[in-house]
Amino acid sequence: MLEAETVTGTALKISVPREELTRQLAIVARAASTRTTVQVLAGVLLRAEDGRLNLAATDMEISLRSSLEAEVGSEGAVVVPSKLLADLVRLLPADEISIEHRPGEGLVEVVSGASSYKLHTYNAEDFPRLPETEGVELMSIDAGAVLGTANRVNRAASRDESRPVLTGILVRFEGQNLVMAATDSYRLAVKETSMGSAGPELDAIVPARALGELTRIAQGAGGLQIGVQENQVLFATDGILLTTRRIEGQFPNYRQLLPETFEHELALPRDELLEVVRRVSVMAQRNAPIRMRFAEGELTVSAQTQDVGEARETMPAPFASDALEIGFNPEFLRDGIESVEGDELRLKLISSLRPAVIQGEGDDFSYLIMPIRLAG
Repeated sequence: MLEAETVTGTALKISVPREELTRQLAIVARAASTRTTVQVLAGVLLRAEDGRLNLAATDMEISLRSSLEAEVGSEGAVVVPSKLLADLVRLLPADEISIEHRPGEGLVEVVSGASSYKLHTYNAEDFPRLPETEGVELMSIDAGAVLGTANRVNRAASRDESRPVLTGILVRFEGQNLVMAATDSYRLAVKETSMGSAGPELDAIVPARALGELTRIAQGAGGLQIGVQENQVLFATDGILLTTRRIEGQFPNYRQLLPETFEHELALPRDELLEVVRRVSVMAQRNAPIRMRFAEGELTVSAQTQDVGEARETMPAPFASDALEIGFNPEFLRDGIESVEGDELRLKLISSLRPAVIQGEGDDFSYLIMPIRLAG
């Protein structure tokens, strides 16, 4: 288990630029918990020391830390409700903000120009120990490759917390290649990306939420570093540190899940198909499937919901075989098409009851989707 020094609650008095504090709070506060009964987890830790204000928040799965220059009148630490503080600071009028917390008081005073606010606080000593980062070896990696790969597979991760392994994304470095895979057992997304150089020794299931937050934080950043320490993975970018626990368990063997052969393979215009699916999906309500019927030279996409209505659109398709009709979850199908890059996609089919695979013009990305058994 990673250790960190204990946070102690003492007097705190600082003055900081409002705009920079607003920016840092908007980043760090996203790690604060919104669903816990442990109130301190809904807060952001403010610690003033060595001429800087350090900010930290955690929900026990991920943590975010950053800092900014501050005029420190008194060093100390206090935990303040994160959303309340972020909303307040963003709306304050003056360019400079003063924050003061006195020992023994359960309040922090925020002053900006003629505005003065007092917020109830949590005891800094109750704030969880964050993973220690001193001595962790950080390796620079291609930020574009990591973020782009995560974006392509993230949607396929499960939101069902009763199966923790499926809420994560498998992250594996294989020589100079980065592989990420995600599945919710109804669909599977796999992306392999060439890094140009060898990555760190990492084969872990990382919470999909952590990689989603990393994408927001590191988009357009100057660089990205990664480190591994026991059961934690660390990402550092532009002075912001994200740590996340590794999810324990066995990730499904995605290579075995991808069929090796298919009966049909069709090249379809991505944008046209996406627009058709989006329109027809409006009529696929109450768990109704979207139907794709392939016949000689055409594809008909349809959906029907009782007491709502029905939709049907036809587009050209290079299909030359006996008619085949297959049903899909509309959202899952739409996600798969949106995840493909390029003007054209390849749709690979076996039968109406076997999984289909969507790929782009290359083989570096595959999106497998399970069909829905159609009535009638």
